[in-house]
Amino acid sequence: MPLLAKRFRTALGLACLIAIGFPALAEQSARVIILGSGTPIPDPASSGPCVAVVVNGQAYLFDAGPGVVRQAQAAAEKFGISALDATHLTRLFITHLHSDHTLGYPDLMLTPWVVGRHEPLEVYGPKGIAAMTEHLEQAYAADIQVRTGGLEGLNDEGLKVEAHEIQGAGPVYKDQNVTVRSIVVKHGSWPQAFGYEVNAGGRRIVISGDTMPSQSIVKACNGCDVLVHEVYSEDRFNLVFGASRGKYHRSFHTSTTELAALATQAKPKLLVLYHQLYFGRPEEVDLVKEIHRTYTGPVVNGQDLTEY
Repeated sequence: MPLLAKRFRTALGLACLIAIGFPALAEQSARVIILGSGTPIPDPASSGPCVAVVVNGQAYLFDAGPGVVRQAQAAAEKFGISALDATHLTRLFITHLHSDHTLGYPDLMLTPWVVGRHEPLEVYGPKGIAAMTEHLEQAYAADIQVRTGGLEGLNDEGLKVEAHEIQGAGPVYKDQNVTVRSIVVKHGSWPQAFGYEVNAGGRRIVISGDTMPSQSIVKACNGCDVLVHEVYSEDRFNLVFGASRGKYHRSFHTSTTELAALATQAKPKLLVLYHQLYFGRPEEVDLVKEIHRTYTGPVVNGQDLTEY
């Protein structure tokens, strides 16, 4: 066979392998997995807020609510994603320092290390994340000393935490798999709160974090593949709360009516609800129905351990 023909057949074969998703040659599409969709309410069905973006064998976690490591392990087993195995959790992005978004942080620092992580944990978040990291290391100093200096003899490398404080909007992280940009949002009286835009595996994913309606989210999404956004029920809010407590939710969060208007401008290919405030029994509240009164795009009510 002439050399040119051989080269043509080789190129054609590689193209076919890429087209069918041969893992060694084609970039894998990013997978979006809700590890926790909850709020400060201790609902056993909803772990603390955390969204995982997984691409090319690496997991990137956004927020660290209570139960995050066990949820990641559950997702690893449910979806067959080894990147979410506890020992492989090495990238974390924090939206803001509310307790329900950070109570799983010491869990991510310590548990994967105890069971075998050998790489440092890299953390990106608002001002204060470095101090929080230092204080947590001090709080668990006795545990760390026994595990490293005693019979367990655990490695030091997997215990290391590299905390990076974000100053404002813009690029915060890039590797061969993803580019992550921070989005400044308004979350009540917090001096800093962020959402994140993730470009990975041919998809654009925007994660709101906790926020009142924000044009910065609209601008970042702008037809994005997936918009993961917090929400509360406007219907139940009007039934349950008076003006005094209502002011808190209006300045810290986004109602179904407000999110419908935001999504109409942002035009995501898929809107995923998380960090849902129902103000009552979840089975008695239809958030998707409330949003669809004025928004015609695809919406799903994200639940723990679901993939989009």
